Amino acid sequence: MRMVADIIILPIRFFRYLYDWTLHWAKTPQAPYALFGIAFIESSFFLIPPDILLIAMVVANRKRWIVDAAVCTVGSVTGAFFGYFIGWSLYETVGKLIVNTYHLQPMMDVVGRKYAENAFLTIFTAAFTPIPYKVITIAAGLFRIPLLTLVTASIIGRAGRFFIVAGALRIFGKKIENTIEKYFDIFSIVFILLLVGGFLAIKYLK
Repeated sequence: MRMVADIIILPIRFFRYLYDWTLHWAKTPQAPYALFGIAFIESSFFLIPPDILLIAMVVANRKRWIVDAAVCTVGSVTGAFFGYFIGWSLYETVGKLIVNTYHLQPMMDVVGRKYAENAFLTIFTAAFTPIPYKVITIAAGLFRIPLLTLVTASIIGRAGRFFIVAGALRIFGKKIENTIEKYFDIFSIVFILLLVGGFLAIKYLK
């Protein structure tokens, strides 16, 4: 029981620390650069999505929601180019390291089949949902998906996701902030489940 409790409690504590730290740091002039950087690396190899910092920044200053969402979108789509390059030219070295680290090989096989059916829809779905975006970008390069398809679907999916999140915070900012503070543990568990669910969604997508 103690082990199960630690598995649940430790990630919650981590997200609590991360949220508090980013909420404080989000008010600094360097915050947009950090948001861009996190969005960039999440598209190719980083595990934690940029939504956490985006939420903290919009909560800290709701008037900048459009700018913050745009920075997050540009960083993420730019990072998709890097993921694409890894899949295209560096898959045998860097690509396989990332895939093996996150145990993504079965997902890469599924994504390859989905690309053959409808590449645009596959990329858009991953860009808009918790499905691991790094799998999509690396696989796009590996399976030689047209770069225009990757960019177009990524812009629509990522912008839709980040602008909806930021826009909701702009409209209901204070209420959402208070709700997050009150039910933070529950939100952390939901976030973890969505993250795991995103991985499973690709694994069982037939």
